[in-house]
Amino acid sequence: MIKHFSVLYVGNIDLEDVGLDGTPADDRRYTNERLVQSYDTAARAAKLMDELGYYALWMAEHHFQREGYECIPNIILLGTHLASQTKRLKFGCAFNISPMWHPLRLAEDYALADVLTNGRIIFGVGRGYHSREVETFGAPVIDNDANRELFEEQMEVIRKAFNEESFSHKGKHYTIPADVPYRGYDMKEVTLVPRPLNLPVETWQPIVSGRSIEFTAKNGFKGVVALTGETIVEDMFTRYREAAAQHGRELELGEDLALGLGFYIADTEQEAIDRLRPFHDERYKWFAPFGFVRYADEQGRTWGTPGAPARVPRVEDGAQQRAWICGPASDLVDYLREVESKYPGLEHVILHWPEGMPRDDFMEQLRVFAAEVIPAFQRQTATAAGDDS
Repeated sequence: MIKHFSVLYVGNIDLEDVGLDGTPADDRRYTNERLVQSYDTAARAAKLMDELGYYALWMAEHHFQREGYECIPNIILLGTHLASQTKRLKFGCAFNISPMWHPLRLAEDYALADVLTNGRIIFGVGRGYHSREVETFGAPVIDNDANRELFEEQMEVIRKAFNEESFSHKGKHYTIPADVPYRGYDMKEVTLVPRPLNLPVETWQPIVSGRSIEFTAKNGFKGVVALTGETIVEDMFTRYREAAAQHGRELELGEDLALGLGFYIADTEQEAIDRLRPFHDERYKWFAPFGFVRYADEQGRTWGTPGAPARVPRVEDGAQQRAWICGPASDLVDYLREVESKYPGLEHVILHWPEGMPRDDFMEQLRVFAAEVIPAFQRQTATAAGDDS
């Protein structure tokens, strides 16, 4: 049953001349004064979402983004700041790119945020995909196997740091503590200070190609499947449930997962598509070259794989694949009820903020969604709670 509605804001500034015929993505370059607009935007969105009853504002870690699409380098820091300006809203890390961190620094930063916000920061980890970012920080990402190996050892270190009063680790990449004398004795173990107050730490990871499903399920992490065609969503959700069962976790279909959707509310589907088009197109003009168009062709092949389409998708493609839901609010309610019926364990829906959409436009969409969509699911949750009492 869907209980929580959240938003993913990756840190875009307001862009001019958006769409396929607008300024090419690589030609965009903005002053520092423009780039820092994203932090004011995040604050405005957080305060509005807190008032309207949304569950969490998810933000993304990225670096060197002079193009203006993804301008938040430290989501734990920004989330902690925004928690001080809001009352209930949580702040999700979508995602801390672990290979760009020392795992102990990431564990410390999250633990301190957990203490300072009384548990309002949601921990999330990812392996990264921007070579400009990850490789510049001295970690591998082009070499996928090396990236995975590093990431998996980092997760081992972080889990020890969170869950053990004191610990040691000796692996290929990290020896913790360092083998050095200290105050007259030889170091054998260390303690993370502080450790999180809220244990076990709920940890989320993106599920993109499906290759991470086994690791995510094995470690008890929760998964996010976002802006993905419904055929691929069904495959990912099913595989996650099966992998969890193999590791002793019997889940309902959709449980411990979040579904990320694009949307636009207007009087008709065509009006919504037309209004969304420049923002949708700007997103994929920037994003499609990374190879992450998660739509399927009629044979179930993901776009970009041999034989399947490899072009920049149109908004009509996204609507047809049901990764983007366009039309009256009642259509969104009907679609989400279909999703609930198909995935009875699903509790989380994350609404995507298209990278080209100005903040005033998107925040108006959030107001409409909160007024016309969320109440249908709040009444449903309240009724279910009454039935259980």
